[in-house]
Amino acid sequence: MPGHAPSNIRNVVLAGHNTTGKTSLAEALLAATGAVTRKGKVDDGTSVCDFEPEEIRRHMSLSLSLAPFEIGPIKVNLIDAPGYADFIDELKAGCFAADLVAIVVSAVEGIEAQTIAAWELASELSLPRLVIVNKLDRDRASFDRVLSELVEHFGAGIAPLELPIGEESNFHGIADLLTDTAIVYENGKPTEGPIPEAISEFEHRVREQLVEGIVVGDDALMERYLDGETPSSEELEAALAKGVAEGTVFPVVCVSASTGVGVDRIAALLAELAPSPAGRPWSNATDPSGEKQINCNPEGPAIASVFKTISDPYVGKISLLRLVSGTLHPDSVLINSRTHSEERLHTLQLLRGKEAAPISEALAGDIIAVPKLSSTSTGDTLASKGTSVALAMPEPEPAVLSMAIRPRSKGDEDKLMTGIHRLQDEDPALKVERVEETHQTLLSGTGEMHLMVTCERLQRKFGVEVEQEDVLVPYRETITKATQAEGKYKKQSGGHGQFGIADLKVEPLPRGAGFEFVDAVFGGAIPKQYLPAVEKGVIEAMAQGGPKGYPVVDVRVTCYDGKFHSVDSSEMSFKMAGALAFKEAVAKGDPVVLEPISRLTVIVPSSIQGDVLGDLNSRRGKVQGTESLPGDRQKIIALVPTAEILRYAIDLRAITGARGRFAAEHNRYDTLPAHLTTKISAVSVG
Repeated sequence: MPGHAPSNIRNVVLAGHNTTGKTSLAEALLAATGAVTRKGKVDDGTSVCDFEPEEIRRHMSLSLSLAPFEIGPIKVNLIDAPGYADFIDELKAGCFAADLVAIVVSAVEGIEAQTIAAWELASELSLPRLVIVNKLDRDRASFDRVLSELVEHFGAGIAPLELPIGEESNFHGIADLLTDTAIVYENGKPTEGPIPEAISEFEHRVREQLVEGIVVGDDALMERYLDGETPSSEELEAALAKGVAEGTVFPVVCVSASTGVGVDRIAALLAELAPSPAGRPWSNATDPSGEKQINCNPEGPAIASVFKTISDPYVGKISLLRLVSGTLHPDSVLINSRTHSEERLHTLQLLRGKEAAPISEALAGDIIAVPKLSSTSTGDTLASKGTSVALAMPEPEPAVLSMAIRPRSKGDEDKLMTGIHRLQDEDPALKVERVEETHQTLLSGTGEMHLMVTCERLQRKFGVEVEQEDVLVPYRETITKATQAEGKYKKQSGGHGQFGIADLKVEPLPRGAGFEFVDAVFGGAIPKQYLPAVEKGVIEAMAQGGPKGYPVVDVRVTCYDGKFHSVDSSEMSFKMAGALAFKEAVAKGDPVVLEPISRLTVIVPSSIQGDVLGDLNSRRGKVQGTESLPGDRQKIIALVPTAEILRYAIDLRAITGARGRFAAEHNRYDTLPAHLTTKISAVSVG
C-alpha cells in the first residue's frame, strides 16, 4: 500500500467529556466511510476503539486508540481519546500527534469539566479546534443552549456551520449555512433540498453572522462583501479553512452518532477543513544548536516521535509513531535520540483499534504502528543516522493519588515489579516507589479509576493479583530538650564476656538538620577504635524508632565518657551500649512526633475558590498565597499535613466537579499536635 502525501493526511483527535459519544462517533465514521463493514456498539462491547476487557466492562474508553478511514484521496487518522479525567495523559498524547482537536459536546449535558480541560489543552498547544454537538436526537437536547454555552465559555471565535432540523427524537436533518441548503435524512440516506420554512428566517440571520465572521479574516473577501457581493460557498470554505488552521475560527457542527444524521458530513468536513500536516511545521524540536523547526517533507531525513506504547503480553510492545519528516519503509533503521541505539523497523502497520495491517510505505505527516522496538519508550524520538533531534511531548500529569500494594501470592514480588514497569511503558503517568520507612510499595497515578484499572491490567496481562493496604504516613520522632544517659552492656557466660559503658548527651537540632555525632571522650575512657561502634549503635537505635516506634531525627549525640575492659570489651559491646544509652536519653528528652508537610498547589475556577479554601482549612492547611490565572481561575498555594491529603485527588474532584487539579511535593517535617498523637499510636504499634 503506497503512502499518502502529507497534503492528503488529516490527523484529528476526538476529545471531550466522558459519555459524550466520542467512541460511538468514531464507530459511525468508520462505518459511513466503509472502513468497517458493520457498525459496532460501545454498550455491546463490539466497538473498534474500546477493545480492552476493562473498557468493555465499563462501557468507556480508558486508552487512546486509532480509527483511520479514507474519504476520497484523503486519509483521516482519527484518534479516539478517553474523556475521563484520570486519563487526560491519553488526551495529551493524542493532541501531540494531531493537527486538529475535534471537541465532542453532548447536546443534553452541554459543556462539562473535561470539555473545558480539552479546550484549554488544545489552546496551550496552539492546536486548531472544531466543536461537534452530538446526541441531538436525545430527550432534552438543545443545540441553541449548547451554542450559547460555547460562546460564553470560549468567545466570539465560535462559528456554527450547521443548524439542526428537528428537535430531540425528531432530529432528522442539517441546515448547511455555507451552501444555504438543507440535508434531510430518511432511512439513513441524505437528500439535499431547500431550507425548511420553519427555520428559514433564523437560518438566514445566523448565516449572515457566519459569513461576516469568515470574511473578516480575508481583506479581499471583506472588501467585496462590504460592496454588497456575497462570496461563493467555495470561497467561504477556503477562508474558513484558513481561519481554522490559524486558530481564529472554531466551527460548530451537528450530529447524532446513534442515528447517523450528519455523520457523513462530519467525515467530509474533517477532510475539507482540518489542516494537513503539510502546512504545519513542527516547532517543539531541539537539536545540539537549540530549538529548531521541522518541515513536513517526505524527502527530508526521517524523524518520528513515539507518542504512545501498547504493551501486549503476547505480541510485545507496539509503538505508535507520528512521522514528522521523511519516508519510512519496512526494515528502515533509525537512531533513538535518547539511548543512541539503532532501531530496525521490521514492520510498518496501519492500526485500527486492535487490528493491524502491514503497509509498505509511510510519508511525513502520517501516523503508524511499529511492533517490537527493543529499546524505545513513549516520548522517544527516532531519526535517521546523523540527524540529532528530539521532539518534546507534553509533560505527564503529576501522580496525585497513591495506594499501597503487595502481591497476593508470596514470591510474586519480582513478577509484580516487572508487570508495573511494563505498564509504565504504555502509561508514563504511573509511578512506583518502595518506601523503606513504612516498608510499603506505593503505586501512584492520576486518580482512583486510574489505579483500579492498573491493578486489573496487572492481573490480566501479567498474572499478578495485588492486595491493597492503607498508605502509611512516614512519621518521625525527635526530642525537645537535651538529656543524658548511660548505656551499660555487660554479659558474662564463661570465657570472654561482653563489657562496654557509653555516656551520651543527646540534644535537639533544627528541623531538617539530620544527625550529628560528636566524640568528646578524653583520657582514653573509651578507646578510639570503639567509638565508631558507639555511633553505629546510635544510628541503628534511631532507625528502630523512639517511644512511638518512628525513626528519630534531628539530634546531636555527644559521647563524653565511658568505661571499657581490656579483655571483655568489643565493638559489639559498645554498639549495644550506645543503643541503650540513646534509647534512654530519647525517652527522657520529651519526645514529640513529627509529621510530613506537603506544599500543595491547587488550580480551581474562581467561583469555587471559597469552598476549596474552607476545605484546606479543615485539613489543618496554612494558605501561603493565591494568584489569579487566565480563564477565571485561581492558583492556591498551601502547606498541608501529608496525612490530610492522602485522598485529596478524590475529594477535590468532588468539591470542584472535576474542574480542579493540584500537585503536591514534600516541604518539611513539623511537630504533630499532641491531641493527634494518640490517634496514630495504633499505627506505630502495628
